[in-house]
Amino acid sequence: MQNHPSMQLLYPGKPGYPKRLLDLRDPPSPLYIYGDAALFKRPAIAIVGSRKASLQGLYIASELSKGLAEAGFLIVSGLARGIDGAAHRAALKSPVGKTGAICGTGLDRVYPYEHLALAEAVAHSGLLISEFPPGVGPKPFHFPRRNRLIAALALGVVVVEASNRSGSLITARLAAELGREVFAVPGSILGGHSEGCHSLIQNGAKLVHALGDILTELPRNPNL
Repeated sequence: MQNHPSMQLLYPGKPGYPKRLLDLRDPPSPLYIYGDAALFKRPAIAIVGSRKASLQGLYIASELSKGLAEAGFLIVSGLARGIDGAAHRAALKSPVGKTGAICGTGLDRVYPYEHLALAEAVAHSGLLISEFPPGVGPKPFHFPRRNRLIAALALGVVVVEASNRSGSLITARLAAELGREVFAVPGSILGGHSEGCHSLIQNGAKLVHALGDILTELPRNPNL
């Protein structure tokens, strides 16, 4: 990354560290961030889903992200292709929106590389977050670790388009284990785009038909 703000290291129990991460058995120490640590005080909601999302899925993720950002939520996701990227971009486009991207690499190693400009925009107006030190590249086992941070940081997780083998279901499962709300957007029964979302709904996730379905379930000013 170029022209980025100074990196900060946050430690559990110290000022600025997000208290919700302390719900994890193994909260990251240190937590590396670019951006404004004060944004951790905002209520956060995660929007995650398929890397190969349909145009409809991208539109839904963007509209939900925009609405939630304008309601005062920090939009959290994993900087991946597809739904993640759409959620980050929609929050950035809102005049009052803020977003936090949790990375599966060191903050100097943006993955996927095509999201370099997006990562820089997030770092300058939101939060770029990782538990991995600079210089660490992408490894398969990094992304489930990233997903646990997404789940812990958020009050709830919204899943938009996910197959039954999607990493988004890992995030949703971890969120449920941590006592967070789990929401899922239903889709067509044809093809596999939304099989994971339907499974989540069958197992108790809240079905999202409109933005209000999320807003009625989440506190705006949780005790952080």
